[in-house]
Amino acid sequence: MEEKVRYLSRIYQHPDLGIEDIQKLAAVHEKVSFKKGDFILQKGEILNEYYILEKGLFRSFVHDYQGNDITIDFFSENDILIEVSSLFQRIPTQENIEALTDSVAYKIDFTDFQELFHKLGGFSEWGRSWMSSSLFSFKNRSTLMRVESARERYERLLKEKPTVGKMAPLKHIASYLGITDSTLSRIRKVR
Repeated sequence: MEEKVRYLSRIYQHPDLGIEDIQKLAAVHEKVSFKKGDFILQKGEILNEYYILEKGLFRSFVHDYQGNDITIDFFSENDILIEVSSLFQRIPTQENIEALTDSVAYKIDFTDFQELFHKLGGFSEWGRSWMSSSLFSFKNRSTLMRVESARERYERLLKEKPTVGKMAPLKHIASYLGITDSTLSRIRKVR
């Protein structure tokens, strides 16, 4: 339990969250393992928990109208592994979330999350801060996809998520960047 508290205190950093609050959070987080290829969510399902990724790499992806596999996001160490719309709006998802490597995470059930979110003021403040930061990142990525070159997008990805460059298959990186595999290969050769 001590190791879990120490780890979660790094993730749930907020001035209003004390050690007692972190201990309450740790009590409802379950350590889980995944094998490469495992799914935590598939299209049509409703997510009932979220995860904090301690080790490993996941990706979320959809299939476009032509059936092409398009990577939406990558999740690596210390990321919150979540599909926000499905979890909070309680609706079936369009996304799939798959382990790209063997992974270890801490899982919190939606019911436990809701209970502590309403009981612990610091946790709700942390949640609001995390959500606004995530919204900013999403908006920023959406804008940069239109104004940056493919090379700039690739360089930014490697800087922001170096694990992705080391562990993700090139076809997933290319679809995340909105480019073809061959374009990514050319960018990597010149690098």
